[in-house]
Amino acid sequence: MKLKEILKTKGSKVWSVKANQAVREALQVLVSQKIGALLVLDQNENVAGIITERDIMRGCYEHGKDLITLSVNQLMTKNVIVGSPEDDTNYIMGVMTQNRVRHIPVVHDGKLHGIVSIGDVVKSQLEDSTYEIRYLKEYIYGARQQE
Repeated sequence: MKLKEILKTKGSKVWSVKANQAVREALQVLVSQKIGALLVLDQNENVAGIITERDIMRGCYEHGKDLITLSVNQLMTKNVIVGSPEDDTNYIMGVMTQNRVRHIPVVHDGKLHGIVSIGDVVKSQLEDSTYEIRYLKEYIYGARQQE
């Protein structure tokens, strides 16, 4: 399955914050939307980074009670790994595993199409496997019927 197919089902809605917003505001969005990552946009609405629960936990350890006064750009991951709508889920799962990331923005020709999480990728692979197993069972059962 390709990332574009996941986004057809999931949708292209991406929650984001501005790089100069307070971490407190980012936390509010993460909690209220029950999500694990936010894209960080610059003044021109371009992807400047990503801030995740993991980034905030590290910030909590390093900055303690001063965490909520920091701006998002002080904690965000700046080198964002992106995927293409044509990327296969097997490939993306490898990228996520190798780079230890759980969220990948999907970008094509500089335009953001959505974001996929490791959960989205695993779900799509389970669906593919279930379909494949069912098809093989029907094929085997049908072949036995003809004998």
